[in-house]
Amino acid sequence: AEGCFALSHLLDVNDHAPSFPIQDIQFEISESANVGARFLLESAVDPDVGLNALQNYILTPNYNFILKQHVNPDGSKYAEMVLQKSLDREEHPRLSVKLLAVDGGTPQRSSTVNIEITVLDVNDNAPVFNQSLYRATVMEDAPKGTYITTVNASDADSGSNGQISYYLSKLKGNTVDIFNIDMATGTISVSGQIDYEKDNKYEIRVEAKDQGGLTDSSKVVIEVLDVNDNAPVINVMSFSSLVSEDAPPGTTIAIINVKDADSERNGQITCSINTNLPFKIQSSLSSYYNLISDIALDRETTPEYNITITATDSGSPPLSSTSTLHLRISDVNDNAPLFHQRSYSTYVTENNSPGMSIFTVSARDSDWNQNARISYLLEDTQISGTPVSTYISINSETGVLHAIRSFDYEQIKQLTVVVKAQDGGSPPLSSNVTVKIMIQDQNDNTPQVLYPVQTSSSLVAEMVPRSADVGYLVTKVVAVDIDSGQNAWLSYKLQKATDRALFEVGLQHGEIRTVRQVTDKDVVKQRLTVVVEDNGQPSRSATVIVNVAVADSFPEVLSEFTGFTHDKEYNDILTFYLVLALAVVSFLFITCLVVIISVKIYRWRQSRVLYHSNLPVIPYYPPRYADTLGTGTLQHVYNYEVCRTTDSRKKPLLISEIISVQCCQSEESPPLSLRSAQRRGRDSALHMRWVRQRDTRSGLYRYRKKTVKIAWI
Repeated sequence: AEGCFALSHLLDVNDHAPSFPIQDIQFEISESANVGARFLLESAVDPDVGLNALQNYILTPNYNFILKQHVNPDGSKYAEMVLQKSLDREEHPRLSVKLLAVDGGTPQRSSTVNIEITVLDVNDNAPVFNQSLYRATVMEDAPKGTYITTVNASDADSGSNGQISYYLSKLKGNTVDIFNIDMATGTISVSGQIDYEKDNKYEIRVEAKDQGGLTDSSKVVIEVLDVNDNAPVINVMSFSSLVSEDAPPGTTIAIINVKDADSERNGQITCSINTNLPFKIQSSLSSYYNLISDIALDRETTPEYNITITATDSGSPPLSSTSTLHLRISDVNDNAPLFHQRSYSTYVTENNSPGMSIFTVSARDSDWNQNARISYLLEDTQISGTPVSTYISINSETGVLHAIRSFDYEQIKQLTVVVKAQDGGSPPLSSNVTVKIMIQDQNDNTPQVLYPVQTSSSLVAEMVPRSADVGYLVTKVVAVDIDSGQNAWLSYKLQKATDRALFEVGLQHGEIRTVRQVTDKDVVKQRLTVVVEDNGQPSRSATVIVNVAVADSFPEVLSEFTGFTHDKEYNDILTFYLVLALAVVSFLFITCLVVIISVKIYRWRQSRVLYHSNLPVIPYYPPRYADTLGTGTLQHVYNYEVCRTTDSRKKPLLISEIISVQCCQSEESPPLSLRSAQRRGRDSALHMRWVRQRDTRSGLYRYRKKTVKIAWI
């Protein structure tokens, strides 16, 4: 049997992308490389065949390189990078491009590799000075090593190609021995003796050279400055070290003499003093100067001066010398004491303890010693007609104000005190300051209820009709507190009530209103206890009782309230005091009656003894009486105590005997009317006095009482 062979062809699939064996390609290229230089690039590998194999290389766009592709005999492709523009390290020291390898399959596959190019430097730049001409100056007495100036050059190259060295070139004569330059820094300094009289200017050439031999040069002009080597000499001929502050301007302080050994311009001298001083210097004779005051002196501003006199010649540079004078200013009492403020304010809480320190005033006096010693006094002012010294005292040395008495805010709310500060000068100067002392309120007063008025003699009730709606205004409790501020803020609370569910009290205004509709079931007699409380710390309160009648007619109210009884405890106290008063009055009445009867009996017995005796007649005068030929026998003083009503002065009041009426009113009893007292004394007002008469039969003097009618209009 014959054998058969079958041939099969496998078709490639583009399942591989081209790949580079390395990720980065590094090149170091000198910036002096010629245009057209070639650089072989690493080839990419693609396992696929045919169109699926590597087909093309692509180089990213750039200014310096282009890509050229070549085919090997085996059909593989490779690429070269060709330099088409010269490199410049100073502009671009590093370059970076990408190489792209692409196959021909579908879809197309590719890969990239980075090409990093480092540009190597070439010494293609010469050093360059930053100035074409340098100027400098040097003193003729400058020592060796004195700095003159620094030259500076730069080279765009790097590494050793950019290292610069400095040299002095084309020096003439002995210039080589006078100046020196540092090769590394370019600093020019003095290396020898400079003499202005020989050469006042030097021009030298400076050369900068890099390691490749490229050079640049610049010119340095050095000017030598002349030296003035003799300073002026100051001699103080006369000086007054102590001057009074009231010395007039133009007063001579010192006389000085100034000399300079130099000649011509270097010997011309200008004399001056430090600025901002109230002095000036004047030239009197050749080389002589006077130091005088320019304006008025003030010791309080500046008590002493250090006056520096400076003598300067006209050399180049000028030389100068100084001399300092220490001047002291003596004090004159020309400043009154000054307080730190125009007025002071302080606060003191009322009910303070007497002697308490209130405030301290302080004044200062710019004068010195005795002229600055301050005493504090209170000016003679009055507060409500009372001298201020009865309220406040002051310590004359420390200025501490003390309270002499305890203050009451309700009587005095502010004290204005004028404090006088007086110094110890001759004559003394003084100034005043006002101290306002504000009395701060304490909660020391209980609220006072103005309405409803609480009386014990009559019963006051507020009527509320049974048809009253919710919110009906029954009455309003009115109270005041003589304190101030929050101590006088009053709040009203319902403490007790016959029916709490019927009434409420406004917390701020004290209005009593109904909370619900009044019904027939509500009792007629309603008793409300309202507490009025202030906002002080601690708070104080007052209680008021409000009687409310829930009724539609007055007779109904009257019948219900006739049974109201007073407070038992209050009635017991009142009864006790009434019984005590009655007992005291009864005891005094009986005592007076016994005394009067005893005196009558004694006088009657004395008159009987005198009548039956044969003794010579000796006139008898009652005590505190005198007979002056009828000029008067009345007592020196008569006292009448009468209580009258406010309108009694409109009608005549006739008093027949000394009547003492006391008008009083208690909370539980009605006020006592004065009309009965007026009726008793209206018809027979008598004034009693002693009248002396002589009995013609016995020759004795008798005394009797004579009544005189008095009418008060």
